[in-house]
Amino acid sequence: MSISVTPGVPGPHLMQAAFIVEDLDAAIDAWIRTTGIGPFFVVPNIVLTEFDYRGQRSSGLDFSVAIAQSGGVQIELIQQHSDGPSAYRDLIAKGHQGFHHFCIYTSDYDATRARYLAAGAESALDGLFGEVRFCYIDTSPTIGCMIELVEEHPLEGEFFARIAEAAKDWDGVTNPIRPAFPA
Repeated sequence: MSISVTPGVPGPHLMQAAFIVEDLDAAIDAWIRTTGIGPFFVVPNIVLTEFDYRGQRSSGLDFSVAIAQSGGVQIELIQQHSDGPSAYRDLIAKGHQGFHHFCIYTSDYDATRARYLAAGAESALDGLFGEVRFCYIDTSPTIGCMIELVEEHPLEGEFFARIAEAAKDWDGVTNPIRPAFPA
């Protein structure tokens, strides 16, 4: 697979590195103790009631995420709760954990997705998080991991800005785990 690039035009910005974990709370604690990265913003039990998994309509994917900022890159930890097949389990089997994907946050979602598909990659999962489209492109045969594409959206942008701002002066101790969307 080869994605076409235009000479002199910068490539996409990989804004996030994501890891599949078995226990989200334990993983957050380990990341903070080992790297000092934080605080982590947690979105518990995201349930995709409808999504496409490798071209087939599916439902019931339940997972939680925790996101922190480290310089210009987010660290995302993902725990899948449901047992069904998913883009997460395609690379990291239940009971294991490890690196899963890089994320590209794009203002031209359709064109970016089309470029990957035209180059021979398969979309492992297409879904919606609220109004935001996202997909996991299976680039694992060529680069060893997936690429997540997330459509730029004002609410998502505000959330990402809040995560980055919290990391700037975080003391490594105060409120290490925070709700993504406070009540």
